[in-house]
Amino acid sequence: MSEESSTLADIPGLIRIENADKQELTAHCMELTHAVYPHHQVYGQYCTIHEYVDCPPEQVYDYLRQGHHLEEWTCSLRDFAPSGTPGLWVGHDRLEDDTRIYCEVVANPEAMTVDYHCSWDQGEKLWMIYLMRVVPARLVLDKPGSVITWTNCRHPYYDTNPHPEKAPRSDRPWVGDYWDLFYAGHTLEMNNLKAILEHRHRGGLPVSVAPARAVAR
Repeated sequence: MSEESSTLADIPGLIRIENADKQELTAHCMELTHAVYPHHQVYGQYCTIHEYVDCPPEQVYDYLRQGHHLEEWTCSLRDFAPSGTPGLWVGHDRLEDDTRIYCEVVANPEAMTVDYHCSWDQGEKLWMIYLMRVVPARLVLDKPGSVITWTNCRHPYYDTNPHPEKAPRSDRPWVGDYWDLFYAGHTLEMNNLKAILEHRHRGGLPVSVAPARAVAR
Protein backbone atom coordinates (compact mmCIF):
# COMPACT_ATOMS: atom_id res chain seq x y z
CA MET A 1 0.00 0.00 0.00
CA SER A 2 1.37 3.42 -0.95
CA GLU A 3 1.92 6.13 1.64
CA GLU A 4 -0.89 8.18 0.03
CA SER A 5 -3.33 5.26 0.15
CA SER A 6 -2.38 4.57 3.75
CA THR A 7 -3.12 8.19 4.67
CA LEU A 8 -6.45 8.13 2.84
CA ALA A 9 -7.36 4.83 4.49
CA ASP A 10 -7.29 6.62 7.85
CA ILE A 11 -10.02 9.03 6.77
CA PRO A 12 -13.49 7.69 7.64
CA GLY A 13 -16.33 7.94 5.15
CA LEU A 14 -14.37 7.91 1.89
CA ILE A 15 -15.91 5.84 -0.92
CA ARG A 16 -13.34 5.00 -3.61
CA ILE A 17 -12.69 2.17 -6.01
CA GLU A 18 -10.04 0.96 -3.55
CA ASN A 19 -12.67 0.11 -0.92
CA ALA A 20 -15.85 -0.32 -2.99
CA ASP A 21 -16.31 -2.27 -6.21
CA LYS A 22 -18.43 -1.16 -9.17
CA GLN A 23 -21.62 -2.70 -7.77
CA GLU A 24 -21.15 -0.99 -4.40
CA LEU A 25 -20.43 2.35 -6.01
CA THR A 26 -23.58 2.02 -8.13
CA ALA A 27 -25.62 1.10 -5.06
CA HIS A 28 -24.37 4.18 -3.19
CA CYS A 29 -25.28 6.39 -6.16
CA MET A 30 -28.75 4.87 -6.37
CA GLU A 31 -29.30 5.63 -2.67
CA LEU A 32 -28.55 9.28 -3.41
CA THR A 33 -30.88 9.43 -6.43
CA HIS A 34 -34.55 10.19 -5.79
CA ALA A 35 -37.56 10.99 -7.94
CA VAL A 36 -38.59 13.89 -5.64
CA TYR A 37 -36.43 16.13 -3.45
CA PRO A 38 -37.59 18.47 -0.65
CA HIS A 39 -37.10 22.16 -1.48
CA HIS A 40 -34.73 22.73 1.45
CA GLN A 41 -32.53 19.82 0.37
CA VAL A 42 -32.06 21.23 -3.13
CA TYR A 43 -31.95 24.98 -2.39
CA GLY A 44 -31.38 25.24 1.36
CA GLN A 45 -27.68 26.16 1.48
CA TYR A 46 -26.74 26.85 -2.14
CA CYS A 47 -28.61 28.12 -5.18
CA THR A 48 -27.11 27.35 -8.59
CA ILE A 49 -28.61 27.96 -12.02
CA HIS A 50 -27.14 27.68 -15.50
CA GLU A 51 -28.12 28.55 -19.08
CA TYR A 52 -26.92 28.32 -22.66
CA VAL A 53 -26.68 31.67 -24.46
CA ASP A 54 -26.18 32.07 -28.21
CA CYS A 55 -23.57 34.81 -27.88
CA PRO A 56 -19.75 34.56 -27.98
CA PRO A 57 -18.22 34.00 -24.52
CA GLU A 58 -15.88 36.98 -24.81
CA GLN A 59 -18.84 39.30 -25.35
CA VAL A 60 -20.84 37.68 -22.55
CA TYR A 61 -17.94 38.08 -20.13
CA ASP A 62 -17.38 41.70 -21.17
CA TYR A 63 -21.06 42.43 -20.59
CA LEU A 64 -21.16 40.83 -17.15
CA ARG A 65 -17.94 42.41 -15.89
CA GLN A 66 -19.45 45.88 -16.37
CA GLY A 67 -21.63 46.13 -13.30
CA HIS A 68 -23.93 48.83 -14.64
CA HIS A 69 -25.53 46.19 -16.86
CA LEU A 70 -27.19 44.80 -13.73
CA GLU A 71 -29.77 47.52 -14.32
CA GLU A 72 -30.74 45.81 -17.59
CA TRP A 73 -31.04 42.12 -16.75
CA THR A 74 -31.89 41.97 -13.04
CA CYS A 75 -35.51 42.35 -11.98
CA SER A 76 -35.02 45.07 -9.39
CA LEU A 77 -31.50 46.60 -9.22
CA ARG A 78 -31.59 50.15 -10.55
CA ASP A 79 -30.01 53.63 -10.41
CA PHE A 80 -26.38 52.61 -9.85
CA ALA A 81 -23.84 55.39 -9.38
CA PRO A 82 -20.32 55.59 -7.91
CA SER A 83 -20.42 55.57 -4.11
CA GLY A 84 -17.27 57.63 -3.61
CA THR A 85 -15.21 54.54 -2.77
CA PRO A 86 -13.18 53.31 -5.78
CA GLY A 87 -14.80 50.29 -7.37
CA LEU A 88 -17.90 50.44 -5.15
CA TRP A 89 -21.24 51.39 -6.68
CA VAL A 90 -24.52 52.06 -4.93
CA GLY A 91 -28.01 51.74 -6.32
CA HIS A 92 -31.52 50.81 -5.29
CA ASP A 93 -33.05 47.37 -4.94
CA ARG A 94 -36.65 48.10 -5.83
CA LEU A 95 -37.69 44.78 -4.38
CA GLU A 96 -38.25 46.89 -1.26
CA ASP A 97 -38.91 50.63 -1.01
CA ASP A 98 -36.00 52.91 -0.09
CA THR A 99 -33.51 50.04 -0.02
CA ARG A 100 -29.97 50.79 -1.12
CA ILE A 101 -27.69 48.07 -2.48
CA TYR A 102 -23.92 48.34 -2.69
CA CYS A 103 -21.96 46.38 -5.28
CA GLU A 104 -18.35 45.73 -6.25
CA VAL A 105 -17.44 43.62 -9.29
CA VAL A 106 -14.55 41.16 -9.00
CA ALA A 107 -13.71 39.74 -12.43
CA ASN A 108 -11.04 37.42 -13.85
CA PRO A 109 -10.64 37.60 -17.63
CA GLU A 110 -8.58 34.41 -17.93
CA ALA A 111 -11.15 32.26 -16.12
CA MET A 112 -14.06 34.44 -17.31
CA THR A 113 -15.48 34.61 -13.79
CA VAL A 114 -17.53 37.59 -12.63
CA ASP A 115 -18.43 37.87 -8.95
CA TYR A 116 -20.77 40.54 -7.66
CA HIS A 117 -20.01 41.38 -4.01
CA CYS A 118 -23.11 43.11 -2.67
CA SER A 119 -25.01 44.08 0.44
CA TRP A 120 -28.15 45.90 1.42
CA ASP A 121 -28.00 49.15 3.44
CA GLN A 122 -24.21 49.45 3.89
CA GLY A 123 -21.04 49.09 1.85
CA GLU A 124 -18.47 48.23 4.52
CA LYS A 125 -19.00 44.45 4.44
CA LEU A 126 -20.16 43.02 1.12
CA TRP A 127 -21.49 39.62 2.10
CA MET A 128 -24.05 38.83 -0.62
CA ILE A 129 -21.80 37.17 -3.20
CA TYR A 130 -23.13 36.27 -6.65
CA LEU A 131 -20.64 33.92 -8.35
CA MET A 132 -20.87 33.74 -12.14
CA ARG A 133 -18.76 31.97 -14.74
CA VAL A 134 -18.82 32.07 -18.53
CA VAL A 135 -17.81 28.83 -20.27
CA PRO A 136 -17.27 28.61 -24.05
CA ALA A 137 -20.09 26.38 -25.28
CA ARG A 138 -17.74 24.94 -27.91
CA LEU A 139 -15.81 23.25 -25.09
CA VAL A 140 -18.77 21.72 -23.28
CA LEU A 141 -21.60 21.48 -25.84
CA ASP A 142 -19.64 21.46 -29.11
CA LYS A 143 -21.51 24.44 -30.50
CA PRO A 144 -21.02 28.23 -30.65
CA GLY A 145 -22.08 30.44 -27.78
CA SER A 146 -21.71 30.37 -24.02
CA VAL A 147 -22.80 28.53 -20.93
CA ILE A 148 -23.35 30.75 -17.88
CA THR A 149 -23.35 29.35 -14.35
CA TRP A 150 -24.51 31.34 -11.33
CA THR A 151 -24.19 30.27 -7.70
CA ASN A 152 -25.22 31.83 -4.40
CA CYS A 153 -24.22 30.52 -0.99
CA ARG A 154 -26.45 31.04 2.02
CA HIS A 155 -24.35 33.36 4.16
CA PRO A 156 -25.51 33.49 7.81
CA TYR A 157 -26.53 37.13 7.33
CA TYR A 158 -29.37 35.99 5.06
CA ASP A 159 -31.03 34.63 8.21
CA THR A 160 -30.34 37.65 10.42
CA ASN A 161 -29.80 41.26 9.38
CA PRO A 162 -26.42 42.26 10.88
CA HIS A 163 -27.26 45.98 10.75
CA PRO A 164 -30.96 46.47 11.48
CA GLU A 165 -30.21 50.06 12.51
CA LYS A 166 -29.29 50.87 8.91
CA ALA A 167 -32.63 49.73 7.46
CA PRO A 168 -34.81 52.56 6.12
CA ARG A 169 -37.62 51.47 8.45
CA SER A 170 -38.11 48.83 11.12
CA ASP A 171 -40.81 46.91 9.22
CA ARG A 172 -38.80 46.57 5.99
CA PRO A 173 -38.54 42.86 5.02
CA TRP A 174 -35.00 41.46 4.91
CA VAL A 175 -33.34 40.07 1.78
CA GLY A 176 -33.03 36.66 3.42
CA ASP A 177 -36.82 36.46 3.67
CA TYR A 178 -36.75 35.81 -0.08
CA TRP A 179 -34.21 32.97 -0.04
CA ASP A 180 -36.82 30.30 -0.88
CA LEU A 181 -37.59 32.28 -4.04
CA PHE A 182 -33.96 32.74 -5.11
CA TYR A 183 -34.02 29.87 -7.61
CA ALA A 184 -37.17 31.15 -9.29
CA GLY A 185 -36.13 34.80 -9.15
CA HIS A 186 -32.65 34.15 -10.48
CA THR A 187 -34.11 32.01 -13.25
CA LEU A 188 -36.22 34.97 -14.34
CA GLU A 189 -33.12 37.14 -14.35
CA MET A 190 -31.05 34.59 -16.25
CA ASN A 191 -33.81 34.49 -18.86
CA ASN A 192 -33.57 38.28 -19.11
CA LEU A 193 -29.80 38.05 -19.51
CA LYS A 194 -30.13 35.44 -22.25
CA ALA A 195 -32.77 37.47 -24.10
CA ILE A 196 -30.70 40.68 -24.07
CA LEU A 197 -27.44 39.04 -25.13
CA GLU A 198 -29.00 36.95 -27.91
CA HIS A 199 -31.11 39.82 -29.25
CA ARG A 200 -28.13 42.13 -29.58
CA HIS A 201 -25.73 39.50 -30.90
CA ARG A 202 -28.13 38.15 -33.52
CA GLY A 203 -29.06 41.67 -34.60
CA GLY A 204 -25.44 42.74 -35.02
CA LEU A 205 -25.83 45.31 -32.23
CA PRO A 206 -23.21 46.21 -29.60
CA VAL A 207 -23.76 43.79 -26.72
CA SER A 208 -22.49 46.19 -24.06
CA VAL A 209 -23.83 49.72 -23.55
CA ALA A 210 -22.44 52.74 -21.75
CA PRO A 211 -23.54 53.39 -18.16
CA ALA A 212 -26.37 55.89 -17.74
CA ARG A 213 -24.57 57.57 -14.83
CA ALA A 214 -20.91 58.51 -14.87
CA VAL A 215 -20.76 60.53 -11.65
CA ALA A 216 -22.24 60.16 -8.20
CA ARG A 217 -25.33 62.18 -7.44
